[in-house]
Amino acid sequence: MLVHPWDAGLDEAEWQTWIADGHDFGQLSVNGLPGHPPVVVPTHFTRDGDRLLVHLARPNPVWRAIEHDPNVTFTVIGDYAFIPGPWRAKPGSPPTDGVPTSYYAAVRFTCRAEIVDDPEAKAELLRRQLARFQPDGDHAPVAADQPPYGRMLSAIRGLRLEVTDVQAKFKYDDHKPVEHRAAVADRLTERGQGLDVPTAHRQLRRLDRIGPWKP
Repeated sequence: MLVHPWDAGLDEAEWQTWIADGHDFGQLSVNGLPGHPPVVVPTHFTRDGDRLLVHLARPNPVWRAIEHDPNVTFTVIGDYAFIPGPWRAKPGSPPTDGVPTSYYAAVRFTCRAEIVDDPEAKAELLRRQLARFQPDGDHAPVAADQPPYGRMLSAIRGLRLEVTDVQAKFKYDDHKPVEHRAAVADRLTERGQGLDVPTAHRQLRRLDRIGPWKP
């Protein structure tokens, strides 16, 4: 992932806060078996310190690839929007001369995968995930020897992804003048399609912290 200096995370807290703020769905990417393409699996995940927790169906084709090579990446993308060329035209130039771009936030975790097959270990993994996604506790107890989850554990396998590196990118034209960035945020808010509004909020947060870009 190419990260220009002006697109880099300002500190670890920026990407950590962004992930914790509901960005809990991403893509697990695994090197393919010899002669086969990489395997990519979209899934929810739970962050547990320096680990990501995932569970997938046992028939998923990802398992053989992980067993062959446990070095994987997990990528989370959000707060994205297409920025039309006229919005980025330089002052005094024709709007049609503006070059379009995409704004987005992305965090890529480089990990080493550990497959979890022990029933009690899988139950504990599910308990941790449910604590994140159903914090009200409105679910049956997750126990390896009790229904309903006990009988279903054999249908899944768990993954502990030990994070070895994190790369964060927040691409919001932070190298451009303050007035330009503020104007684009206003236009995103006015357009209000898809993720325009959270994209504008992310751009303004960066603008407040960075101000004029200083190489």
